[in-house]
Amino acid sequence: MSGLRARTVRRAAGTTGEGAAGLSTHAPHAPQAAQSTAQPVTPPVTPADRHPAAQPVTLPGTLDEAVAALAAMPAAVPVAGGTDLMASVNSGQLRPAALVGLGRIGEIRGWEYLDGHALLGAGLTLARMGRPDFAALIPALAASARAAGPAQIRNAGTLGGNIVSAAPTGDTLPVLAALEATLIIAGPGGARREVPASHLLAGMELLHAGEVVGYVRVPLLHAPQTFLKATGRTGPGRALASAAVVLDPARRNVRCAIGAVAPMPLRPLEAEQWVASLIDWDGQRGLAPEALAAFGDYVAMACIPDPPPAEEGGEQPPPLPPAALHLRRTVAALARRGLGRALA
Repeated sequence: MSGLRARTVRRAAGTTGEGAAGLSTHAPHAPQAAQSTAQPVTPPVTPADRHPAAQPVTLPGTLDEAVAALAAMPAAVPVAGGTDLMASVNSGQLRPAALVGLGRIGEIRGWEYLDGHALLGAGLTLARMGRPDFAALIPALAASARAAGPAQIRNAGTLGGNIVSAAPTGDTLPVLAALEATLIIAGPGGARREVPASHLLAGMELLHAGEVVGYVRVPLLHAPQTFLKATGRTGPGRALASAAVVLDPARRNVRCAIGAVAPMPLRPLEAEQWVASLIDWDGQRGLAPEALAAFGDYVAMACIPDPPPAEEGGEQPPPLPPAALHLRRTVAALARRGLGRALA
């Protein structure tokens, strides 16, 4: 053991280190006699050196106060649960100049009934959405919230955060697309505007300066709806593919949205129309296994198509790689099972 030099651990004075307990692993200064033969030591870079100034945080109590704070600080970033934002900050991808916290705005943390719709606050947590009373209201959205990740993510993550971050693997997004949900966006001066959720997710509409997603309006269909996802692992995890299937008996249609395989949820409209024409809406609503399998294949081909054929005289495009073919089979299975469970 003579060749080993002990290292001591002490808490950094006045700052918090990068470890969970705020500890520093730098050895204390050696006695003066020993320093004469030691090599010069460069002082370590501390977190304070990387982040010389803490970001100011505003905590409004109402939605309009949050809009006013964002309008007053155009570089500020709104934050609710912070599950996506803090991951970007910790990885160095994002350095917000200021934060506007939405956690104290009680008006956006619940829901209410409104003319055959559910008006959901954007601050509603995924954990709250997964409870049985919410599941009785919107089953597919509750199922997607329960599948969103481990408990600590569901307790902090919010519906609005899922929408605004618009991560392709966001579990609630294909459900909102299949339900044809509408976003109510709060703007300066008490302004409110409505945007289809699918438009924001596809980039057809953008949030303007000082705007915040306040509510999500979802139709109450009182009909079967399902959400399934494949993760490639046991238990909650990031989706490889997901599928939401919604029956709408009043309009006699089927709506399906596929998530995680593209930058935004995909709606295979032709497959929806085709399978809706096969369903006996006044009877048992059942379909033969062959029809369910054909629907799954139809959806998968629409979402993960073959390469376009070459022009006359041109080279044939290469076939889809094995990973894409596997993903196509996964999408087909999810769509088939989702529709089968909705019709059961």
